[in-house]
Amino acid sequence: MNYFGKNIKLLRNRKKRTQNEVATSLQLKRTTVNALENAISQPTVTHLQAFSKYFGIAIDTLINVDMQQLSESQFTDLHNGFDVFIRGSNLRVIATTVDSDNNDNIELVNEKAKAGYVNCFADPEYIGKLPVFQLPFLSKEKKYRAFSIEGDSMLPIPDQSIVIGEFIQDFYHIKSNEAYIIVTRNEGIVFKMVENNIATQQSLHLVSLNKAFEPYNLSIGEVTEAWKFVCYLNTQIPEPESDLARLMKQMSEMQHTLTMLDKKIN
Repeated sequence: MNYFGKNIKLLRNRKKRTQNEVATSLQLKRTTVNALENAISQPTVTHLQAFSKYFGIAIDTLINVDMQQLSESQFTDLHNGFDVFIRGSNLRVIATTVDSDNNDNIELVNEKAKAGYVNCFADPEYIGKLPVFQLPFLSKEKKYRAFSIEGDSMLPIPDQSIVIGEFIQDFYHIKSNEAYIIVTRNEGIVFKMVENNIATQQSLHLVSLNKAFEPYNLSIGEVTEAWKFVCYLNTQIPEPESDLARLMKQMSEMQHTLTMLDKKIN
């Protein structure tokens, strides 16, 4: 069932806007808004994009979710981008691009694009401007995106690598002790090992491979996207690890182990 008309009317009333005010904001006629709300006419792609941006709600949600059945807390979660209270694929929708054969591209979010991506990850126009490529060994049944990383928190994956992730629709499906690219509201894009504590603490525990970096908890409400690490690309040949580097790594790992044991004991 298409709930678009009912949903945009509900959202308009919740925002205390008249049909004329919405029409003016979206550069439409009031009669067009009225016809869409009452299902007299069907929305075009342009209409869907415009209302989605105006209300801050995903297109798929506007069409497929009966928002009259949502509680106030669910509305709050929805407006905050935390959609996992509806389990499944209907709510968390991703903007994507395709090649001439209608296969999903792998869009590259490079260093220059990362700041904008945090706010525009759901904007089809923004996503459409990102560089794209294909990797034939990846499944055509899944959606992938590439992100550039900087720093040494995930060594031995080197600085300036391109990490490729598989899109995760339901945050509850994030598997502990695996690596993910996490897109956040306030901390940008982070690449970490993850422990999934959503069910018990409504958070993710993020851990660096480089033990010099302290792990930390991230509220699930801060997460907008999650991409499961698949592989990485780098054009530089890594330097051989020296005996001193190996010794320092072993000492760091021992120190980390002792610290964890001390915390458990105390």
